Amino acid sequence: MANNNSTGFGLIPVGTIGSTPSTQGQGKYYIDAAYDKDLFQGTAVQSKVGYMKVGQNAITDSTIGVLNGIFYNASTTLKPTWANWYNQPVTPANSEDITAFVLDNPFQLYMGLIDGAAAQAVYGKTYGLTTGDPTGNELAGQSTSKVIVAGVSNTANSWRLIRLAEDPQNKDMTTGGTSVIVAQNLNQFLTNALSWQ
Repeated sequence: MANNNSTGFGLIPVGTIGSTPSTQGQGKYYIDAAYDKDLFQGTAVQSKVGYMKVGQNAITDSTIGVLNGIFYNASTTLKPTWANWYNQPVTPANSEDITAFVLDNPFQLYMGLIDGAAAQAVYGKTYGLTTGDPTGNELAGQSTSKVIVAGVSNTANSWRLIRLAEDPQNKDMTTGGTSVIVAQNLNQFLTNALSWQ
């Protein structure tokens, strides 16, 4: 049976490694005022010179976690503003930085949509997300990134494919659109060999 999904939805938190309680807690970080890339909810982010930036320019990028929303004081109204995503460029009142809420538990599991066939034999290997500037739904703010099959590696890529998600309408591994569970493989908190800068 073919999968119903064809559009990616970024990464959605669904549990933690070891089936421990998942608080889906998030850390508070910053996006530099007027940063020139969109960051959608469900986009992988990384720390560069102290600020959150795109964490999926390459399939080997290290990451802090996944963007879950932003907060800033609007420059035109001076009102506190919450959004699901960062719609660039945003320059808050008084040129302040934008607060980014990031799902940053390095043991968080995420559901994503894989873009091609993934036989059981390739589970446990590492993958990337759709590379380049993030794309998403500009009404809902949800990412349209996918887990990508191209460039699969035993150890080198950002995200490790853990298992098939429990999604009855999207479980056909012989084609794209399968819902899968991934975990961070190259986490900036835990991988000392990777630079934060």
